[in-house]
Amino acid sequence: MFRLPHGSLIKIVIVLLFVNILLLVKVYPPYKSVTNGSSRHPTNTDGEKTKATVPLNCPYHSDVGPQMTMSTTNLEHFISESNKTKLTFANIDISYGRWDNQHKYKIKDFAVVGEQYTESSKISLICLATQSSVERLYSLPQVAANWIGPMSVALFSAGNEEYIVLKYFVTYMRLCFPNVKANATFHILFPQEYESLPGHLTEPLNIQKKFNCRNPEKTLKFLLKLRTAKTLEWRKRNVYPQNHMRNLARKGCQSKYVFLTDIDIIPSVNSVVQLNNFFKTVDCEKNCAYVIPTFEIDVRASFPQSKESLLALTKKGLARPFHEKVFIYNQYATNFSKWLTLKGNETSVSISHIVTNFEFLYEPFYIALDTVPIHDERFTGYGFTRNSQVYEMYVAGYKFYVLSPVFTCHWGLQRKQARPAWREQQNNANRKKFDSFKSEIFARYKNDPHIKVK
Repeated sequence: MFRLPHGSLIKIVIVLLFVNILLLVKVYPPYKSVTNGSSRHPTNTDGEKTKATVPLNCPYHSDVGPQMTMSTTNLEHFISESNKTKLTFANIDISYGRWDNQHKYKIKDFAVVGEQYTESSKISLICLATQSSVERLYSLPQVAANWIGPMSVALFSAGNEEYIVLKYFVTYMRLCFPNVKANATFHILFPQEYESLPGHLTEPLNIQKKFNCRNPEKTLKFLLKLRTAKTLEWRKRNVYPQNHMRNLARKGCQSKYVFLTDIDIIPSVNSVVQLNNFFKTVDCEKNCAYVIPTFEIDVRASFPQSKESLLALTKKGLARPFHEKVFIYNQYATNFSKWLTLKGNETSVSISHIVTNFEFLYEPFYIALDTVPIHDERFTGYGFTRNSQVYEMYVAGYKFYVLSPVFTCHWGLQRKQARPAWREQQNNANRKKFDSFKSEIFARYKNDPHIKVK
């Protein structure tokens, strides 16, 4: 009887074991949600526990949760399956869409809709509207970890390469973070020149790379390498249309109130439940905006789980009002000193105080009906984008009420440093546009509040 050498037999056993493992992975792919046993279960608007939890810590930290990796083979499987399940943008026809008012950008509304977005929009009085370029989108998982409610997200895609990056990264987020898949709805804005920008990848995707659910920023950085020099050069020459994006995100909301933020502004834990309870009692239906104070948090700190823990961070120098050192007028009128000294029920939202010292260039993050003035789309890039809209609200007679104990955070203590030339150029260009804008709104509302424009 013929017998295999002992070494060959071992090799055959190892090969068979490896084949069995591959078959098991194929049949039962590891599409598990990420959980964090140390964090509390987030709750929905009725106060009930949701089925899945997601990390609540700073995305730069290593203690976000148990490690989970997926091979790009599985990711490509999800990309292909998206044609059937509408999981991502793979099934979206980008050859048509509606134009913006200036015919500069093509828009695809509701390109991907969260699986529970319609139901959540009926239950929640507030929808979070936010916008992002492809580079900053890694912040969305933490936003979604704290905001267990409807989210309308506007994305900017400069050319086919960025569209491919968005396709992969949105798939990654929907796979790794349950609340992104459940409640985040995405809209896309393309430049008019989209078809003349790179139409295919100059090199194939390296499928040896693993995508780690613990680190969205690292995953996105890898995907951004797909962009060629031509796309990056176009981005340098063309400013980011911030106000177009804000208007797109706002109009994607289906709830009564809109909470308009930037992508890297993280809401406080359980704020959806608290804010819904508050807005059930609100009787101001016109010309009211509700300010959510924003703080900078040192990346060495953990995300504050309450106003009390936020106060403790401020005393240690690990947190401070947003842009306090960079540009104080940005948030100064909120009166953080008054907000921090207010003590009350930490779980019930109330009005801390009314903004009485309004100054031009004030640009708080606020909740209001979507009947507030639109963001003027003449202002693009940096400078006069948000504050021009808030200024118009003030001229129109809006009152700003500061809420407590809810808050928002931005990671990193901002440092004042020389602005790059391109940013200062955009700011100067928008400053020139502001004179005509100011004249228009004074004529529209027949009101000149005599605020000194800095």
